[in-house]
Amino acid sequence: MTEPQTLTVDVNGFACRVWRKGSGPVLGWLAGFGGLPRWTPFLDRLSEKRTVVVPSLPGFPGATGHSVLDNHLDWILAVRQLLVKAGLDGVDLGGASVGGSFAAEMAAIFPASVKRLVLVAPFGMFDEAEPATDPWAQRSDAVAALMCADPENWKRLVAPPEGANSVEWPIEMTRAAEAAARAFWPLGNTQLARRLKLIEAPSLILWGDQDRLQPPAYARLFASGIKAKTTIQTVTGAGHLADLDRPDAVAGAILDWLG
Repeated sequence: MTEPQTLTVDVNGFACRVWRKGSGPVLGWLAGFGGLPRWTPFLDRLSEKRTVVVPSLPGFPGATGHSVLDNHLDWILAVRQLLVKAGLDGVDLGGASVGGSFAAEMAAIFPASVKRLVLVAPFGMFDEAEPATDPWAQRSDAVAALMCADPENWKRLVAPPEGANSVEWPIEMTRAAEAAARAFWPLGNTQLARRLKLIEAPSLILWGDQDRLQPPAYARLFASGIKAKTTIQTVTGAGHLADLDRPDAVAGAILDWLG
């Protein structure tokens, strides 16, 4: 697996990393909880048929600037800046978990900015009948099992890469969790449900059947709220971050749907 090209864009005066790899039509991707400390097999599979562009959200690995984002509108505008500067205005856009919620917000608030929308277990809603688990209220040793059906997949994602500073690395991962908390705490509910009806982009929703953070029933809630034609696919053997648990299955479903 070769490494992607790395670029940097400026958002609110802070540098944000942008990865790019592959050829063909562009697909933008926003990472889930914890961000992307490393290029993953899922992204590599997508890049076999697409030019995959992966901007890092403020505060996630490879980016800073989350500390100046004080409310949800601040985050929406920052993500919009990030996508435009990464060359992702008007293309297919997807995201998982935290990133999925922001992808949905872009499609709802800036409908011309998203051609087709792919969501993998996005944050942004809360159902009292099927309450989501608060990831920020967990002991650190419980997070892996909350994120993936196979906890080892999460541990491999967040393990220090070769050559990483042993002191700085834990700080960087803590900063990613803090950034997500600034955007979504408590319980990930940003009232996105009120804006789903504004989404005009055809949408694909993927959800792991073993998601312990947000039950798979949330897929139907999202689908029923989105105005455009929406397809739901269940990913067997996958947890919240299905792209980590089942990279080939999730990437294959996305590529088949995009055509």
